[in-house]
Amino acid sequence: MSSTNIALLGAIAGFTIYLGLPIGRLRTPTPRLKAGLNAVAIGILLFLVWDVLTHAWEPIDEGLSKHHWGPVVSGGAVLVAGLGIGLVGLVYYDGWIARRRQAAAQRPAGPGAAAVTELAPAVRSQAGSLALMIATGIGLHNFAEGLAIGNSAAQGELSLAVLLIIGFGLHNATEGFGIVAPLAAEGERPSWATLLQLGLIGGGPTFLGTLVGQHLVNDTLSIAFLGLAAGSILYVVIELLAVARKTGLKNLTTSCIFLGLILGFATDAVVTAAGA
Repeated sequence: MSSTNIALLGAIAGFTIYLGLPIGRLRTPTPRLKAGLNAVAIGILLFLVWDVLTHAWEPIDEGLSKHHWGPVVSGGAVLVAGLGIGLVGLVYYDGWIARRRQAAAQRPAGPGAAAVTELAPAVRSQAGSLALMIATGIGLHNFAEGLAIGNSAAQGELSLAVLLIIGFGLHNATEGFGIVAPLAAEGERPSWATLLQLGLIGGGPTFLGTLVGQHLVNDTLSIAFLGLAAGSILYVVIELLAVARKTGLKNLTTSCIFLGLILGFATDAVVTAAGA
């Protein structure tokens, strides 16, 4: 299979994320539906945190078992740095966005308003900010997945590459739902342009990772992106849990988180079977 065809399949795997995004345009969802959507997204994202950290730890664990201390130290440092930047960095980013939004509200005709107006439509509300953060975290994760696809193709393991593409494609379809869940939970109906933007942020990196992975096989790079992804997704999970607690629908929330976890494992089954 040519490099072009592998890249094309990587693009298809990434853009299946659009299958789940239209859920964000639901009209006037009921409170129970809002809570359920939010909780299912939490379950999916919790699975992703586990999945991402597992893949990031694998090369470090292999180095430990073989007593190769150099890769262990460098890989561990990269993972800690990526996790910290992804988690703590988003706290500062969220605060910066909130200050810009507050400044715009106080001075609607001033520079602050113009700055906020220039921000992407997806970040003009709290739910929109969460959706953008989820898309960013998933995008980092998907870049690492694209690296796996490209690496497999570069090493001549085409059957594995194709299976990875199928598995990641199924996985991305559920991730699209996770991105728009905060918008649906708040009753905000994003425009098609916003959905297009969120899909590009979340799914596009799979294609980019596939291109890079065909020419660069590097565990450290993969660990860096996986660490960033895990930190950012974990931050979003914390935010969504706060939203879930406010609903007071504990039984429904718990059941839907469980459903989200099951969906995450189910869509990852093909990837696991392929040996990723």
